[in-house]
Amino acid sequence: MLTKYRSALGTAVLALALALTSTGCDAAQEAAAKPDPAASSKAISAELAKVKVVSRRPKVAGYERRCGRDDACSFGPSWSDKHTGRGGHDGCDTRNNVLARQLTEIKYKPGAKQCVVLSGKLQDPYTGRAIEFRKSDAGKVQIDHLYPLSRAWDLGASRWPLQRRLDFANDQTDNLLAVDGSTNASKSDHGPGEWMPINKAFRCTYLLRYLRVAAKYGLPITKDDQQSVQTLLPTCR
Repeated sequence: MLTKYRSALGTAVLALALALTSTGCDAAQEAAAKPDPAASSKAISAELAKVKVVSRRPKVAGYERRCGRDDACSFGPSWSDKHTGRGGHDGCDTRNNVLARQLTEIKYKPGAKQCVVLSGKLQDPYTGRAIEFRKSDAGKVQIDHLYPLSRAWDLGASRWPLQRRLDFANDQTDNLLAVDGSTNASKSDHGPGEWMPINKAFRCTYLLRYLRVAAKYGLPITKDDQQSVQTLLPTCR
């Protein structure tokens, strides 16, 4: 009788622990895509003061994202694990790390290591819509560089060593976000001066994160970017 009681108690404790762990993970995942309450006008102004402003974006030759035999591979292989930031050298590629961070109700490819995300739900920060992700239709959810790669190349990254460019392209802490695929395509390599999320609740967060990336890597912003930030500042509480 005592053995049965202990067994039942152990099962209940394990179930509770798993439930609490799952709840904590879901909360962290959802927070990655929600508006940042710290994205106040004061915080954005502080980041804006750290970055250099240039009149326009120059065009610098040599950028190529592809990494075939005859390609420039300007920022290293896509979603490489060989970077020095968060998630680097953990055995999972960057794309799957970002999906795992933001999606909820995740199902992984069976295996000893949970790396490949097969499905899940995304609360898209750029549109505010919920999106069902399936690996079989992977383009529906894309990983966006808030400060785009080709833009960074033109504004200074072309002079960086390859490892710094690879770190920038795989910066899961500040520069990467899982978003709606078609919206990401429309954003292209634009900055805040040319593009803004249709989800107004996320705009201040987008501005703050864009400026943080610029300051972190010593990249400038354009005059149009600056004007867009200043226009939206009064809406950021």
